[in-house]
Amino acid sequence: MAAHIWPLYGLRITTPRLELLLPDVELLGALADVAAEGVHDPAEMPFSVPWTDGGPEARARGTFQHVLRTVAEWRPDDWTLSLAVLSEGQVVGRQDVSAQDFAVTREATSGSWLGSVHQGNGIGTEMRAAVTHFAFAGLGARWMTSAAMTDNRRSLGVSRRIGYRDDGLTTASVRGQARVLQRLRLDRADWEARRTVPVEVHGLEPCRALFGL
Repeated sequence: MAAHIWPLYGLRITTPRLELLLPDVELLGALADVAAEGVHDPAEMPFSVPWTDGGPEARARGTFQHVLRTVAEWRPDDWTLSLAVLSEGQVVGRQDVSAQDFAVTREATSGSWLGSVHQGNGIGTEMRAAVTHFAFAGLGARWMTSAAMTDNRRSLGVSRRIGYRDDGLTTASVRGQARVLQRLRLDRADWEARRTVPVEVHGLEPCRALFGL
C-alpha cells in the first residue's frame, strides 16, 4: 500500500509472537475470512454491537467495510486504528484502538476479537499488551479504557492481567435485552507495574500528525 500517502500502512507493532498492522486489501480479505469462520459461540453475544449475528458472509463483509471505513473517516481529532493481528504470519484477529480529541484527553479505548480457533493460548493478552504499549509508550497516553459484559470472564481476565481496574458499570441494549457491561480503566502507573511482554513499535514518526500529535 501507499505508505507515503497514508503513513499508517507503514506502522507495525510487534511482540515475541505477534505482528499488528493496518491491513492492505489482501490481508483484509484474510481477516474477513477469519471473521466468517466464527468469533464466539452463536448462543452468546459478547459485543454491545452484535455485528456477528448476520452469518459468515455478513461477518466477512462487515469486517471488510469496518476497516476501510476507519481509514476513510479518519480525522486527527476522531480516529480508530483497526489492526490485523498476525501470529506466525497468519491472520488471527483484529485489535482496535480509538480516541476522540486525543491530543487533549490523552485517553484511548480498545476493542478486539479473535477467531474462535485461535482462542485460549494467550494471544488475546499479548495483542492487548501490544496496543497498550503503543498507546502509552508510543502516543503518550495517560489512560486506556475498555469494557466487557460482566459475564465475559475471558475478556475481563485479559484486562485485569494487563492491569486495568474496574471503572463502574454501564447498560446497553443488545438483541433487544438490557446487558450490563463492566467498564475498565488503565493508567500509566498500573501499565508500567504489570507490563511483561516485550513490544516494539515501528514506523510511528510519520504518523504522529494523524493522531493529532
